Amino acid sequence: MVFENGNLAVRQIVKEDHDVLSKWLSDPRVLQFYEGRDQPFDRSKLEKEFISFGDEKTQGLVLYKGMKVGYIQFYQLDKKMKDQYEYVDEVVYGMDQFIGEVMYWNKGIGTLLVTSMVDYLFEVKCADRVVMDPQVRNERALRCYEKSGFRKVKLLPSHELHEGKFEDCWFMDIQRGK
Repeated sequence: MVFENGNLAVRQIVKEDHDVLSKWLSDPRVLQFYEGRDQPFDRSKLEKEFISFGDEKTQGLVLYKGMKVGYIQFYQLDKKMKDQYEYVDEVVYGMDQFIGEVMYWNKGIGTLLVTSMVDYLFEVKCADRVVMDPQVRNERALRCYEKSGFRKVKLLPSHELHEGKFEDCWFMDIQRGK
């Protein structure tokens, strides 16, 4: 188990999670905000991009009251990326997540997930900052991240290719102790 917080738990992805990840990553409602509806995942693509057992990122399955509800990954930023955002002498982690079970949207689970992961990264991984880069148009995610204490740092124009179009993103961060 990566961590638990009340009804929420995050554990590392295992091969047995293929089916639920395939379900979520072929659902147009999820893909509209994560990866793109023009990029559904078959088993091969899923294994290549979401079932990674390397050291560079930790990939987790999100459980709520024992139900599989989402995905989260976190990773320490390398020197090049830290330099790009002027976080030279800090330990900085990035994270990405989605709630894949749409019946669990708008119930506060995303906010609980984000705040719990940030606490974990600050307390266990000794992060100084945590960063994300959500698309500007993903208003639900932005509200969640701001409720969780993230602040918009910088607009990243045409930052992410999504459904054939380069989308603007917000570079957001939260600092330990703020």
